[in-house]
Amino acid sequence: MIVSLFSSPGRIRTLLGAGVCAVTLSVAPALAQNKPEPMTEDNVIAGTMDITFETRTRLDTSGDLKEGSPAKGAKDKYTFALSVAKTTEFAGSVTRQPSLYTKTLQRRQQDAELFYSIDLAVLNPRDLKQKRVVGKWVGTVPIDPASGAYDLSGGGKLKDASPLRIDVNAVGKAPAFRDNFDGRLVGKAANKANLASYTYKRLVGDKTVEIVVKKSDPMRFENIVLAKGPAEIYPRTIVSGRLDYDYETGNYFADNIRFKYTIDGVDYTDVVTGTIKWIEDPERATNGKGYYDFNLRWNEEQNKGEAAAFENVSGEDAFFAVDNSVPCLTGRITYVDTIPAGSELPTSSKVTYALNANKLSKQQVMNFFKLWMLAVGPTNDE
Repeated sequence: MIVSLFSSPGRIRTLLGAGVCAVTLSVAPALAQNKPEPMTEDNVIAGTMDITFETRTRLDTSGDLKEGSPAKGAKDKYTFALSVAKTTEFAGSVTRQPSLYTKTLQRRQQDAELFYSIDLAVLNPRDLKQKRVVGKWVGTVPIDPASGAYDLSGGGKLKDASPLRIDVNAVGKAPAFRDNFDGRLVGKAANKANLASYTYKRLVGDKTVEIVVKKSDPMRFENIVLAKGPAEIYPRTIVSGRLDYDYETGNYFADNIRFKYTIDGVDYTDVVTGTIKWIEDPERATNGKGYYDFNLRWNEEQNKGEAAAFENVSGEDAFFAVDNSVPCLTGRITYVDTIPAGSELPTSSKVTYALNANKLSKQQVMNFFKLWMLAVGPTNDE
């Protein structure tokens, strides 16, 4: 029970979930506190992010690098303060630098990598203005120059770097813990010429609807391990599957993203399907506005929606339709981009998160958030 974190030291009985319990408590109530319980909440992931694309504004002037390269040391930066499931806050930054090569011999002069530095805080459910930083999400993620894969466990192999991990401090009776991320995230393809078409299916009520994407670019999750935390109720989780990008529309399609985790000896598997639809403002060329419209469903084959509501809806419209009768994540991530004249790429972005949970547990929301933040590069600037 997070509220106990804000009690006086003598009254702290639990911290960050039910992991530390007074000896007088029975085991059953303690375990019950960890059981995933569905919730319906607006703004279950909410806050702001500022992005500066320095790799697009600070270009090489030495003449030693490939033409059009960013300057050595130029980095994109994502700075944010985002609340998750109301009682946890992630505040800090992720920086991203690209691989750089010499003009003549194509020798690599700089390795691509991400660096995470995020403070983890818990909020008092009775007064959300009260919060306490309990640890960090920190470490380096090298990016393979050949495949473009993000090696989530590779930071520890680099000189002057450390593995990507969640580090939580000891507070009260709760012990400190450290848990590392692992696996590979393969971002969007460098060569777009070989992209193939793909057919996506989803259940709408009692019927299956399909949509064909002519140029589907899969972002693959290869046995990704999400580190546990920042609370003990958020377990270590294994992720596989794909989040595919459609270059014609700017939409994403979740292709059976699987989250596997264990809570108190009980195994859970969530399958996420659905869409993240890009919608541009009619005046985007001048105002830079657009948003991602989320329509992701959890375990939709086990949770059929209300068929009657979609009887007279066309197949494509039904595919993107929101059905709040099933467990889902909806809402928007809104962008206001600064786009220089004559360019299609923004040099900076102001981003607002306002995502809503319908019949989702805190664990399901947290798992998706962690995965989304691991993909902060591909989903924003590739």
